[in-house]
Amino acid sequence: QVQLVESGGGSVQAGGSLRLSCAASGYTVSRNCMGWFRQAAGKQREWVSYISYYGTTRVADSVKGRFDVSKDAAKNTLYLQMNSLNPEDTAIYYCAGGVGGICGGQETSFTYWGQGTQVTVSS
Repeated sequence: QVQLVESGGGSVQAGGSLRLSCAASGYTVSRNCMGWFRQAAGKQREWVSYISYYGTTRVADSVKGRFDVSKDAAKNTLYLQMNSLNPEDTAIYYCAGGVGGICGGQETSFTYWGQGTQVTVSS
């Protein structure tokens, strides 16, 4: 079975940093597009970032310049480096994996999902 397991969430003060990890099993990170989404309380899930099979990266305007997505083939792990965090970044963050070369900034681009990890940023 495919499993995506996020870790690295927690509570930080505004201006701080966190690095989220998404460890995959039954799925090859290096051969697929993978993305990050987040869902704040009372709001819809929104796309944050993705990295394609080719290594092309995209981030949402709301986090541009602050967040970076990467992956480590040897560790079969996806990462999201989050810097200059602010309270509006508070959300549950989800790792997502695509299949068949499909990639994009929409939920429908992804087939597999992690359980989510909470990020809380205090002012």
